[in-house]
Amino acid sequence: MARLLYIEASPRKERSSSIKIAKTFISEYQRTHPDDVVETLDLWNTSLPEFDGHVIDSKYVILHGLEHTNEQKQAWKAVEDVIAQFTNADKYLISLPMWNFGIPYKLKHFFDVIVQPGYTFSFSPEEGYKGLVTGKPIAAIYARGGAYGAGTGMEGYDLQKAYLELILGFIGFSDIQTIAVEQTLSPPKTYDKIIAEAEARAKAVAASF
Repeated sequence: MARLLYIEASPRKERSSSIKIAKTFISEYQRTHPDDVVETLDLWNTSLPEFDGHVIDSKYVILHGLEHTNEQKQAWKAVEDVIAQFTNADKYLISLPMWNFGIPYKLKHFFDVIVQPGYTFSFSPEEGYKGLVTGKPIAAIYARGGAYGAGTGMEGYDLQKAYLELILGFIGFSDIQTIAVEQTLSPPKTYDKIIAEAEARAKAVAASF
């Protein structure tokens, strides 16, 4: 039995194109992997630790190889709990909209919490940076109002997919499946066609995930 962690990064819920495709993915995944468990992490209904006070001090204590004080240990546990929820999964699905060419700030906050030395990456003078979350598949559903794919002339503006793949690669992911939902601001008939194509792609990825 495997555990799939679904990370939801849109606040629009029923109006969200990324969530719509994620629901299709999960439905097909559950149909084809009936013994697996799917856990949802809705970032808009999750309290993530803020990086202030003892929390940020605790991070630098780790970076300098020192020991935490009792106050720092308590503050850092909130970070460790979020990291554990993430690293304990076997497979991952992330759905996210494009905001100002990048990712929603809630998702950026999540990565700022989980990307920590000794937990999701390591560093040594000999090896440099090394991701520690390895051998696990992840699928990313990108929703964007415009078109940013190859040949559109807008490729350089796509900091949504570029950032996500960079940070996931940094912590060790190499098997990243892409499901793009582009031009979601199209008229209804065109939008329905876009959604149908994305749903077909989502089902195909989910079935073999």
